[in-house]
This record gives sequence, C-alpha cells and structure tokens, in this order.
Amino acid sequence: MNSPIVSITDEEITALVTPRFLRYVRIDTTSEHHREDTPSTPGQWELAKLLADELKDLGISSVELTDHCYVIARLPASAGKESFPTVGFLAHLDTASDVTGKGVNPQLAECYNGGVIDLGGGLKLDPALDAGLAAHKGKAIIHTDGTTLLGGDDKAGIAGIMAALEYLLKHPEIVHGPLEIIFSPDEETGKGLPEFPLETIKSKACYTLDGGPLGELEIECFNAWIANVRFQGKAIHVGQARGVLANAALMAGTFAAMLPRSESPEATDGYYGYYCPMVIKGDLESASLEILIRDFDRPGAERRVENLNHFAKAVEAQFPGGKVRVEAKPQYYNMREKIEEHPEVLEILKTAASNLNIEFRLKPIRGGTDGSRLTELGIPTPNIFTGGRNAHSRLEWVSVSEMAAAAKLVIELIRLWGKI
Repeated sequence: MNSPIVSITDEEITALVTPRFLRYVRIDTTSEHHREDTPSTPGQWELAKLLADELKDLGISSVELTDHCYVIARLPASAGKESFPTVGFLAHLDTASDVTGKGVNPQLAECYNGGVIDLGGGLKLDPALDAGLAAHKGKAIIHTDGTTLLGGDDKAGIAGIMAALEYLLKHPEIVHGPLEIIFSPDEETGKGLPEFPLETIKSKACYTLDGGPLGELEIECFNAWIANVRFQGKAIHVGQARGVLANAALMAGTFAAMLPRSESPEATDGYYGYYCPMVIKGDLESASLEILIRDFDRPGAERRVENLNHFAKAVEAQFPGGKVRVEAKPQYYNMREKIEEHPEVLEILKTAASNLNIEFRLKPIRGGTDGSRLTELGIPTPNIFTGGRNAHSRLEWVSVSEMAAAAKLVIELIRLWGKI
C-alpha cells in the first residue's frame, strides 16, 4: 500500500480549490434550527443545484439531487477495479445560524503579512492571540470582512472534495475503485440525516471533510442530546400577584441558573462534557428553554439528562402552581466504537496522511458531523481537517494551503482504496 504516490504540485491543487471556495461561500446557506423541513432554507437548494451542475460539467454522468436536497454523485471504477469496495466523501451544504451568512464577502490575502487584520467594529484577527494565524505569515489565507461568518464550515470541505474530483478526472492514470460523493443539508441543525437515502448508498466506508487545522483526524465525537424544557406559569395582574403568580419567565431563568457553570462550553475542553442553554423565551404564563447536552461518555450524557428532571422539580418547588416538563431526545452518539470495529478505515487514512508527509494527530470532535450519524447507521466515517479556524464567527478564516492539503489527502485516499 505504500507505493509511490502521485505527484501533485501545490500550485495545481490550489488553483482548483481556491476559486471554488470563493464562489461557494457567497451563497447564503444558513440553516434554520427551528424549521422541520429538510432542507430548512432555500439557499441550500441554490448551492446544491450549482454543485450538481458542476459535477455534471466535470463529466460525471451519475448525479442525483434528491427531494430533500442531497447531492449524490457516483464515479465508476477504473477498468479492472469494478469489484473494489466503494468509498464515499461527504461535506455539508449549510452554515450555522450563530452568525449571519448573508452577504459573505471573502477576503483573500495571497501572502499574509503577519500583522493584525482589522475587521472593523472592534474585531481583529491578531497573530499574538492566534498561533495558527501567526504560523501563516507569508502564506495565503481567506478571512471574513467582519460582518458575517465565512462559511469554511463546511464549504472548505466541499471545495476540497470538488477540487480532488476535478484533478482525478483530469488524470485517468490514477486508478481507483467506485466512488460516491455526498453533499448533505442541515448538518448544523442535526436534522438532515433523518431524510438521508441510506438504502441507495453503496459506500463501505466514508470520510467527512469537516474539520480544522492541518493534520487533525477525528474518529470520536460527543454523545449529543437536545432538551426542550417547558414552563407553565400562573398569570395574574402583577398588582394582585402576591401568593398567586407563578412567573414562567422567571421559572425559566431560575432553571437556566441551575446549570453548573463549571460544566458549560466556555468552562470545558478536551473530553469534558457540558450543558449549553441555547434559546430562552417566554412570558408570565409560559416559557421555554432549549438546552444542548454533550458528553463523550454515554452514561455521562444520560446523567445530565436526568439532572434536568431534578432541576425541574426544584423549580416547581420554588414556584407553587407552576409546572415544568423536560423533553429530551438523543441527536447522535460517539462514533468511536463503531469505527474501531472497522480498523482498516482509519489505517488507510493514516497511511494516506503519512504518504503525503502530513503529521497527523487524532483528536476528539467537540461537536458532531454527519459522519457521526452515518457511522451510527453502519457506514464508518472518520473526519478530516479542512484548514478552517474560528468557525461560526465573524473571526473565521481558512488556510488555503491546508484546504489544498485536504484535497490532496482525498486523492491519496482514493488511490489507496483502489489498491487494497
């Protein structure tokens, strides 16, 4: 498996990946957390249709755009490789709603000078505070203009896959087995994969491109739950409230204050889990609180869910006549156990990285990807870096060289899967 790799110059792959990325991020694909439809927003259709057309323009004849906005392309195997296992590559169409994705105006610094980048409004990219940025002095980066997020999560992944495909199709001497390319909607909301057409997928293994700095490979993620807590109060004129009023808005605030600050996203890292209140709203009569629960250990996540029920009882005791109802459901589970049942999927990834002299490291995803759900559904799906930093923020930036390295890694993975 360690035969000489195909020689791909940095200039070749950069020329393929950069214009694609700059084109994709200008399309507003912000997903909507509180909409049940898949996709949740029309902008995802716009990007999906563009990608379907680009795939066809590359000469791929089997391109499908499903009723729920999945782009699925299939590239047949090279002659003599038809019986080899099908391998897939996946990235998501949508961007997070944490910061607006409307009117993204990407800024390409072809040779970053190493200084502070003033984005306006008090926002700055400062290499003194960002070692990754400092290390990119003299290299190409793409950053926001400070008014929106960038969309590197996950349009850097899409650009990397598309660039790899374009290179592969221009170089038929790179033999390979059957390939599947999947672009999915609503990853950021966690609602996209319930509509995933699993029965049509042929991949025995898949790789998501939805990661961070160069060399980061991920095979484990949080166990994720979402809880919606409903508060029913007793409303009355506030001038007559003594002994009668149960203020639902205050009940929700009291509940939120019970969540341990030491177990919040801002207080944890590594393998530590957390509670994260996301949305709180209401009035005297009714209120609601949405909470994310994350833990790498499934019993730990379940313990946190049970704690919410204890907090509910405590709030009811403080507000006579008020009622609290906790509705919690799992979103995805840690993918490590199922990936470890298929060690060859990770070993080929490690070999590909080593062949490209990429110093890789395994790290846990403090979040999840569509790969988490695919793994749960039976297709082992590790995650690969894309070069993105500061995702979901106005300080987001992407390393062009690392985005290109991810595209090279895809090509090398394809080559190796065509040799096993």
